[in-house]
Amino acid sequence: MEEISKVQRNYHGDIISFQTSSGRIISYRKAVLEASVGLLHGVTLNENEWGETELSSLSVEDGTFNDYPSIF
Repeated sequence: MEEISKVQRNYHGDIISFQTSSGRIISYRKAVLEASVGLLHGVTLNENEWGETELSSLSVEDGTFNDYPSIF
C-alpha cells in the first residue's frame, strides 16, 4: 500500500499534488479518490466547513502536510 511522501503547492500555498512512496505523482483529487477506496495508507478523509472532502495526514499530530518535503 502506498503512502504520501511529498507535496506540491501552488503559489497560494495550497496543495495541488502529491508524490507517493512508489514515486507516482497524483493530483489532490486523485489522492482523495484513492484514499476513499483504501489505496492510500496514512491519510484520513474529512469534510470541511464547505462540505468538501479533504485529506489529513495520520503521521503528524496536527494532520497537516506542512512538514512534508516538496516534490520540486
